[in-house]
Amino acid sequence: MNSKQLLDFAIDKVDDMKARDIVKLDVRETSSITDYLVICSGNSKRHVQSIAEHVAKEARHAGETPLGHEGQDAGEWVLVDLGDVVVHVMQDQTRDFYDLEKLWG
Repeated sequence: MNSKQLLDFAIDKVDDMKARDIVKLDVRETSSITDYLVICSGNSKRHVQSIAEHVAKEARHAGETPLGHEGQDAGEWVLVDLGDVVVHVMQDQTRDFYDLEKLWG
């Protein structure tokens, strides 16, 4: 998949799991690490973990092996690194504290 297809795929997969407040950020001009960030919220620790696990599992099924999957145990902020797209799934309090949209937007 190209980076735009991967972005659409990631957004579709977090939406499958009823993630809230989904935001996509194009960071190609400011980052050499990734092209896009997807930031979304889950309702609870378990919801955050489930969203991230679903993204990682579906990516593997689509032939896109995640490069990293961090924070799964804590469930406050789980990151799934798909290379050209990095997915951040957060609980509301953590999302408000780090405010990635402002940092990268």
